[in-house]
Amino acid sequence: MTVIVRDLRIEDPGDVGRFVHCRHLALPHMLWNEDAVRHHRTHTHPDAHYRCLVAEEDGETIGTAQTGLAYDSPEPGQGHLNVYVRPDRTGRGAGGLLVRAAEEHLAVRGATRLFCWVLDEPGHRAFAERRGYRPSRSSHFLRLDLAGGAPPPLPDSPPGVELRTAADFADDPRPLFLLDAEVTADEPSDVPAEFTDYEVWLRETWRHPLLDLGLTSVAVAGGRPVAFSLAHTDGTTRYATAMTGTARAFRGQGLAGLVKSHSLHRARAAGYEEALTGNDSDNAPMLAINRRLGYEIRATEVRHVRELG
Repeated sequence: MTVIVRDLRIEDPGDVGRFVHCRHLALPHMLWNEDAVRHHRTHTHPDAHYRCLVAEEDGETIGTAQTGLAYDSPEPGQGHLNVYVRPDRTGRGAGGLLVRAAEEHLAVRGATRLFCWVLDEPGHRAFAERRGYRPSRSSHFLRLDLAGGAPPPLPDSPPGVELRTAADFADDPRPLFLLDAEVTADEPSDVPAEFTDYEVWLRETWRHPLLDLGLTSVAVAGGRPVAFSLAHTDGTTRYATAMTGTARAFRGQGLAGLVKSHSLHRARAAGYEEALTGNDSDNAPMLAINRRLGYEIRATEVRHVRELG
């Protein structure tokens, strides 16, 4: 049996479906579907040189990789590769071949530092470290059972704060772009990012196929958005928080917990049964909010980095 690595055939529904299935088996803690794969592959900025790779054995997809450059970082040369192999298909060399193909792709395009997420399990971490990657930080996957019980009661809004949804900004989402740019700049990360291009944000974030405008909660004060919780849904039973944040001048008032709680209550009322989110391990305030809402840690990934040259 021979394992080959190739690009995902984005125009082939069957190939995209196998890609999603394989990735879900390897990482079931994230919301992902075929529309999301197509969207990322089609609409990611050209400067990212984004690729989806498939490891295939006798026609079966047994591993995937997504790789590209952090084009929105003020620090050039930052690349990423995230490799996942089906748990029941390890030991066939798929992971190593995917890593090699991704590294070659990034090196040719000027990457000098490579980042990857690795499940916090001995075999996965050893795989990365054998290839020259060292751990830098970690992040948790969390889950809340919406079908089994309601989140805690919705807290009261502070004086002067009004709760809305992203649907209220459908005609002009620019105020949400400005808030997202401010929040993202302060998000814990080893690769700083800057949102400066509104049109790119519209394509990559606002028009993302999983974005649910009605479940994305927004706190408004003084006529502008000051906190939000971005909701993704798969159209069936799964809901996920893609981002929660508060404008710098309004932090410390409980707004992040307010908008996230508001979104969760609306998601449960809409029939969603499972809520997913991610949390940087060092982000104690957000971890505390998630615990109060009833989320439980299901798995941890460790960020690894390798210097090239």
